[in-house]
Amino acid sequence: MTTNDQNPKIKGMSPLLLVTDLNQSIAFYTLQLGFEIAFLYEDFYAGITRDGYSIHLKSGRVDSEERAKRRENEDLELMFSVADIGAFYEYLQSKSVEFTQPLREMPYGREFYIADPDGNLLGFVDQ
Repeated sequence: MTTNDQNPKIKGMSPLLLVTDLNQSIAFYTLQLGFEIAFLYEDFYAGITRDGYSIHLKSGRVDSEERAKRRENEDLELMFSVADIGAFYEYLQSKSVEFTQPLREMPYGREFYIADPDGNLLGFVDQ
């Protein structure tokens, strides 16, 4: 498919995560995962970036039952592809993040999962 005036090109994408405490989430993503604050809108919305990729965080009511079910089923909110998964895994171990799935070999590559303070599951793979 080619890009033309009737089909404009998408230049980026920013998934949005619901969080209960915006400041706590910003601290987690910046201090633990190495993101930087791109913008902060009032006291309920923020954008964070790392390596040219962005995530938006919005304060809201988090359904803890739904999060528990997602965790039980390993239903990831986001999946990141990383260059050196072993080094990134060690880096996060030094940051004391909560691993919900330790580093493992899968048919499609090596992967691990972590949870943010609100229980959002984040996967990392070396595809």
